[in-house]
Amino acid sequence: MKYISTRGQAPATDFAGACLAGLAPDGGLYVPESFPKIAPPAPGEAYAGVAARILSAFAGDTIPLDDLKVLCARAYGTFSHQCVAPLTQSGPNAWLLELHHGPTLAFKDIAMQIIAQIYDYLLDRSGERMMIVCATSGDTGGAAAAAFAGARHADLVILHPHERISPIQRLFMTTTGADNVINLALDGDFDDCQAIVKDMFGDRDFVSRVHLSGVNSINWARVAAQSVYYATSQAALGGQLRFVVPSGNMGDALAGYVAARCGLLPGGFEAVCAVNENDALSRLFNTGVMSRASAVATPSPAMDISVPSNFERLLFEVTGRDADAVRTTYDRYRQAGEVPLPEVAVSRLSCTGLSAGSINNSDTLEEMRRFLGETGWLICPHTAVGTAEARRLPASDAKTVVLATAAAAKFPETVEEATGQLPVVPARAAVLAARGEVFERLEPSLAAVRQRIEQHAGRGR
Repeated sequence: MKYISTRGQAPATDFAGACLAGLAPDGGLYVPESFPKIAPPAPGEAYAGVAARILSAFAGDTIPLDDLKVLCARAYGTFSHQCVAPLTQSGPNAWLLELHHGPTLAFKDIAMQIIAQIYDYLLDRSGERMMIVCATSGDTGGAAAAAFAGARHADLVILHPHERISPIQRLFMTTTGADNVINLALDGDFDDCQAIVKDMFGDRDFVSRVHLSGVNSINWARVAAQSVYYATSQAALGGQLRFVVPSGNMGDALAGYVAARCGLLPGGFEAVCAVNENDALSRLFNTGVMSRASAVATPSPAMDISVPSNFERLLFEVTGRDADAVRTTYDRYRQAGEVPLPEVAVSRLSCTGLSAGSINNSDTLEEMRRFLGETGWLICPHTAVGTAEARRLPASDAKTVVLATAAAAKFPETVEEATGQLPVVPARAAVLAARGEVFERLEPSLAAVRQRIEQHAGRGR
């Protein structure tokens, strides 16, 4: 299995190369040279076994299936629910796919736990040590910290926007006590953090010097790992499913598209990307124009993103894998802040099964109140964006599955504001407040972040 860049100017690599590099040397994102055909899981097949089988199809000869079975069993053994991603019925023909049973109560755990296992496996085999950088709008950083804390062969640097994530989200990042984890709070928004990460990867000398890697949703292994719960949902419910996916960087929704391309969703594929008032993705799908706008703060901060990185992978597919068209589009976007998609891409977007819609702040809070009244359940504001969007969809025979991306306990202030009730904080999260936080506040500049990374790399080698 070989991997190529969406921008067409990087050499092909294997799964290990794509996974450990994160971003391709030409600034593009890695995708498989062709999508493997994978047999759908059988009803009742254990999640870890399904994950090992799907990841094996993407890993090829890089990691033997038997080794992946061990890694997946270890990764998913940390989850509080034995199904890992259980389905619960929330209404007539409507389900929640609960993705928040991992160590940090968010869907990012599902991919990050196995990625940490894969990294340590690959780096142990090569004898290397890597510097992993991660920009986060809230949940990715905590999931990465939990997964990589104490890793034998990796250091982790987390960039998060100062005071633009929830206190509990921050605690998951800043209380590991691990010497190999550095937390940098930047005076900016998530897009500033993400841009710095991408610019760092653009300096190939720096990448080589500090052995840089990335585990944002730009990392193909993240997308591959997230495709698993689409497959297990299809196996459990059967028939035609309609997914609603709270979306920021679009990695989660893209994972559904990948699952469909690999034959894991025999019932067909339809997914709506539900975004908040940062509606760049919705405008992109509905107007065919990619435009930049500063991210605004919302009750669903992990989705406060104005540049959905994984759309690049979808653009690559709908242009017929035309790397020149992708590269030109993103070059123009970088220069002008707005660019129309190629005509062929606009005409094919509707054939992908993906679409997008936006929910405003007041409707998000109202949805949290309404959902509590209907079910007795507290949901997080990101999940509420999904359930609110699901209400707007036309009637269908398809079963609607909303991805519940985080536990309500990660956003207690917002949940209480919306519903008047405080969510119960699980014991594993409640203990964090008693631990000392460690993070550094930094200006949102490439130079400042690079200097801090080089300082740590020099001390650790």
